[in-house]
Amino acid sequence: MTGDATGVLLAAGAGTRYGLPKVLADEGRWLDIAVRALLDGGCDKVIVVLGAADSAMPDGAIAVHAHDWPVGMSASLKAGLAAAEGASYAVVHVVDTPDVGPEVVGAVLDAARESPSHLARAVFDGTPGHPVVFGREHWDEVIATSNGDAGARVFLSGRFDVVAVESSRWATGIDHDYR
Repeated sequence: MTGDATGVLLAAGAGTRYGLPKVLADEGRWLDIAVRALLDGGCDKVIVVLGAADSAMPDGAIAVHAHDWPVGMSASLKAGLAAAEGASYAVVHVVDTPDVGPEVVGAVLDAARESPSHLARAVFDGTPGHPVVFGREHWDEVIATSNGDAGARVFLSGRFDVVAVESSRWATGIDHDYR
């Protein structure tokens, strides 16, 4: 399956452990970095899912609101996938991994496009991380199995055909939960 890819940037949380919504972190630079990584990594457009805070959108990105964002990451994921309607692939990324750049996004997207499963995810020194790419044929199941703050974890844990793309040569993939 070839086709267009939409970046879905999850940025709706309040960032309670961090001390502020991460979409606002580093004066909005994390948002800019993540959007640029998705666009430069092969996404045709980027949807930023907001909730706890609003932010101006960088060029190439549009905002959607997950009104039920307090439920957890699943609310953001569902809102983002719904807004990506029409795309062949969703490249799901998070705003709080600022060292993940376009090399990682491009490698994971290419792996999903080349795989019969159309599923791939970045791993960093063997640890699963973001971005995660879902071919369109999986979105309904991802949405149905997504609950609370687990996002797509249940869907991914039941699959043995997700291509793991070792990405530690480009980034650490560290999720910044604390300042």
